Amino acid sequence: MTDISKVDKNFIVDTKIDKKDIKFHNVTEAPFKVYGVYHTGERFVRLPGEVAKKVSGGVYSLHGHTAGGRVRFKTDSPYIAIHAKIPNPARMSHFALTGSTGFDLYQMQGDEERYFSSFVPPFDIRDGYEMVKDVGNGGMREYTINFPLYSTLTDLYIGLAENAKIEEATPYRDMPPIVYYGSSITQGGCASRPGSTYQSHITRRFRIDHINLGFSGSAKGEDEMTDYIKGLNMSCFVLDYDYNSPSNEHLAATHEKMFKAVREAHPDIPIIIMPKPVYYISENYKPRQDIIKATYDNAISRGDKNVYFISSPELMELCKNEGTVDSCHPTDLGFYSMAKALEKVMEKIF
Repeated sequence: MTDISKVDKNFIVDTKIDKKDIKFHNVTEAPFKVYGVYHTGERFVRLPGEVAKKVSGGVYSLHGHTAGGRVRFKTDSPYIAIHAKIPNPARMSHFALTGSTGFDLYQMQGDEERYFSSFVPPFDIRDGYEMVKDVGNGGMREYTINFPLYSTLTDLYIGLAENAKIEEATPYRDMPPIVYYGSSITQGGCASRPGSTYQSHITRRFRIDHINLGFSGSAKGEDEMTDYIKGLNMSCFVLDYDYNSPSNEHLAATHEKMFKAVREAHPDIPIIIMPKPVYYISENYKPRQDIIKATYDNAISRGDKNVYFISSPELMELCKNEGTVDSCHPTDLGFYSMAKALEKVMEKIF
């Protein structure tokens, strides 16, 4: 097959950095500020390894995936480069490499954070890559770089012009992060790029930090995970692990139990309960949604005034049956639809 980049130059992925005045900066050092993940000295993680290991082998293998990770900063550099070290980059037949392993760049324009471009990984990526993007000479601007959704990142360096100014980005709203717990959908599969996940849309819309605790195939409402989550400082909790529960019986045994534990630890925060995003509910799936809805109904009957439920069809209202890549994992359109459904609830909350 002909290499498409030889036919259409727009498909060329150029990872060469030809900037003579470039200086690289470790994102773990000020004034850069990392959100959603932290560095252990060896790699970025979403939660402590000892906690992940107690939960399950699946969670432990995924806790180093950097879903929800971001670095934010201001600079007047006319270009921004990355040098990323990514051992064992994720490749899947139905998941764009730009989402599983890539980074994307957002630029603040006025009061809106807008997508600018993506740092596209080369198809033959082995253990990392580097790339540069020209951003113009518009003076000091604020940037967010979103981390890969399904890969481990050991180190990230930002390349800027040597004499460029660097400042800390405007902080998010002065409140704890939103915490999301759930399945591969929560982790971000199969967004075409990290900034397309529904959590990223919400963070840009409300300027509130978030933590992504989505674990592909491995979110089962375990007691050890519940214990970790209820100890977190958060402004809102989104409970969304339907897809990974192995049976209706398992879901019924764990779902309300997890909700009650988090509610007991956080009596005043909003909790949003969501089933899987599907527009047409089959007879086989209806019992699951009923189980999840019962958690909400029972909370309401106990007098809980800060719990919310979003139904499966509401989550996919904007795209109906056209919002997934495989009848399970959302496309960017599916994630956008989910975000808009969440926005309706969060506008009441925030």
